[in-house]
Amino acid sequence: MKLEEIIEEIQKDPRNENYTKRGIPPIIQVNKQAKILIIGQAPGRKVEETLIPFNDQSGVTLRKWLGIDEKTFYSKQIAIMPMDFYFPGKGKSGDLAPRKFMAAYHKQIRKLMPNIQLTILIGKYAIDYYLKKEKYSTLTQTVRHYAQYFPEYFPIVHPSPLNYGWRKKNPWFEKEVVPALQDKVHEILEQKSHCDMEF
Repeated sequence: MKLEEIIEEIQKDPRNENYTKRGIPPIIQVNKQAKILIIGQAPGRKVEETLIPFNDQSGVTLRKWLGIDEKTFYSKQIAIMPMDFYFPGKGKSGDLAPRKFMAAYHKQIRKLMPNIQLTILIGKYAIDYYLKKEKYSTLTQTVRHYAQYFPEYFPIVHPSPLNYGWRKKNPWFEKEVVPALQDKVHEILEQKSHCDMEF
């Protein structure tokens, strides 16, 4: 199945009718050359307005953690596929949770990217879905033991400003985990690609 066909199927889903009517497509970044896949929560309000993944303060922090600039982040080498491809709306304490049914499309889209070497799982929803029983009882412990999930996954906390308190209470994350993440990302991106195809 081609990416265009998958996107058309997503847009035709009655549960996404509100977005399709407003001219909002699934907000993802997919390329056959991609080496790194980022799986986050869901686009926020600002991202919905611009249709550019992580085009917000969370994105600024994430790029800093990855140790890459905007040009690299939005290049063919990086893929972005959140747990929900649309902004799910606002809740009492931040954005609503991603709608669970959207994850069913992940497998199909993932098949279009055969060169992925590392999948970065951002936040509770992505970690719960992909690590399942392999995760620890808390997000903090799972992130602290990030190396156990190599070479396939790298779990991290969400870079949202709402998580600033957690980062302040857990300074080891930026002292230990972030440098390890940057090393992994740079190691993969510096490899020469054998694939010149793109969507």
